[in-house]
Amino acid sequence: MEKAQKEVLIGAVREKFDRMTSVVFVDFKGLDVEAVTKLRQEFMKSGVEYKVVKNTLVHQAVKGQAWAKKLDQTLRGMTGVAWSFEDPSAAAKVVKAFRKDNQKLQIKAGLIEGQLLSAEAVEEQLATMPGKNELRATLLATLQAPLQQFVQQLNAPLQNFAYLLKAKEENAGG
Repeated sequence: MEKAQKEVLIGAVREKFDRMTSVVFVDFKGLDVEAVTKLRQEFMKSGVEYKVVKNTLVHQAVKGQAWAKKLDQTLRGMTGVAWSFEDPSAAAKVVKAFRKDNQKLQIKAGLIEGQLLSAEAVEEQLATMPGKNELRATLLATLQAPLQQFVQQLNAPLQNFAYLLKAKEENAGG
């Protein structure tokens, strides 16, 4: 690869690391083409960008980042990089689900907010974090609860009055 091509590729990888909310590094050794294609499709469905990048290019792309030195042990052998840009747990969830059917895919590490996560932490913590949509639903439910109680309080006198009239009617009739 020519030097100009390498610089363009390094710039593209650097831009992905600058935009990401989290990254999962995987070792895909032993996966056949069909399995890798399925993995890529799952990443795409979840809005995760996946690319196999040479370790030296990743080192060059993250040079200058405070956490760059922490990646030295991670970036050895075959490395696939899965960047999550919106939902920090998206890539980890895809990898965890994929590993249920295919144990050959190995998690090397994860990276979120400058913190390097072990393979176990990626699978047990990052992959179990609530996603963006789950957090939105929780927030919406939290915001709606007081309003629902307020409406119930407003309706209570009318309900009580209706019960009173019904009870009077039953007593007058009986």
